[in-house]
Amino acid sequence: MADEQRYVLHTWTKQSEWSAPTIIGGDGAWFWDEHGRRYLDLSSQAECCNLGHQHPAVVRAIQAQAGRLCYISNAWGAQPRAELAQRIVRLANSVCPAQSPIYGRVFFTCDGAEATEHAIKIARWVTGRRKIVARYRSYHGATHGALSLSGDARGRQVSDGLRDVVRVLPPYCYRCPFGLRYPTCTLRCADHVADVIAYEGPQTIAAVIAEPAAGTNGIAAPPEYWPRLRQICDQHNILLIADEVMSGFGRCGAWFAWQAQGLTEAGHPACPDLFLMAKGLTGAHIPLGAICVSERVAAYFDAHTLETGLTYSGHPLACAAGVAALRAYEEEGLIERAAQLGAWMFERLHAIQRHHACIGDVRGMGLFACIEMSENTFPEPLPWLKRLARTALQHGVSVAVRSNLLFICPPLVIEQPDLDWGLSVIDKLLPA
Repeated sequence: MADEQRYVLHTWTKQSEWSAPTIIGGDGAWFWDEHGRRYLDLSSQAECCNLGHQHPAVVRAIQAQAGRLCYISNAWGAQPRAELAQRIVRLANSVCPAQSPIYGRVFFTCDGAEATEHAIKIARWVTGRRKIVARYRSYHGATHGALSLSGDARGRQVSDGLRDVVRVLPPYCYRCPFGLRYPTCTLRCADHVADVIAYEGPQTIAAVIAEPAAGTNGIAAPPEYWPRLRQICDQHNILLIADEVMSGFGRCGAWFAWQAQGLTEAGHPACPDLFLMAKGLTGAHIPLGAICVSERVAAYFDAHTLETGLTYSGHPLACAAGVAALRAYEEEGLIERAAQLGAWMFERLHAIQRHHACIGDVRGMGLFACIEMSENTFPEPLPWLKRLARTALQHGVSVAVRSNLLFICPPLVIEQPDLDWGLSVIDKLLPA
């Protein structure tokens, strides 16, 4: 720990306050430190270890690929890169009408923030427009452009950030910014987006970017919101970008959260024009991000040069991990399991809520739960909640907290008795 404190800059913390044990191993939903203390991972680390720690099939795939070819640039072909792109496109198109697949190609990045950066560029190139509509209480990554889009306190530190960003209010039923109640609100939050687009001038807006399901700000929209957003974008030929970095790959009980939202009038999911992914793409075994784009967007680059590139775009070792991860999700039925176990988890969380007046709201989907405390300190940290997280760690349970929010998003492979035990620990630590 001394060397770690002395030589490493740690994210999202004052360096003088950083203190943590050294982790040396993990298996499934558990990990352990150098002293043998075991911890149940109820946050999937940074909401990314969807397959748990050290998934054997992914580890074997990495080892096998390392023995064949660790790296070749994007200027050359690579079998795992091609296979992973094909699998992503197939999964995306699985909810589309068979006669009219939506998605065509994939651009690989190193992480979710890079995916956001490149989605911005692609949207502007394809539409010839500049403005990007983003929501308050959103987070899209820590790079310069991605942080500029992020509509929370972290984005404020970019004083000279991305130009032509337009902010809209979020779909936030628990503390509705319009003072209304769902469903009698008639989705005023979506109409608000349409109003802002009209004020700004639809012909100036390239894209709307949004997280379809709860991210680090705990937003869970009504099911009709996403299809309405799709309709608004279609009316003005604006691209819709779904940020699935945190919500993708089974986290919400579907491959991607946009597939689990309400249906359009035609009876199928409201497909975004681009959607971003990372985290669960390899189950966090190796860094990898990607953008899946529609055939319409992909066609633009048949006649125009893709004026961007990354040294590690489609890194073979990372893509091999991605292929193995997608196989594991399918072969182990983890997407369906997340939906089923998630239903049980939310019943358990609502029961806990009834015992604790400090809990104002429980929301989310699949194995992605946000517990909001009735005390509203957003975006400032709630001191007693931070202490709860530290105490939980002493009991062997690792959870994620931010401002007045507590997140429960365990690996999809977690055993139900382990999840039950972890929730019991949280139940006992919450104030009455």
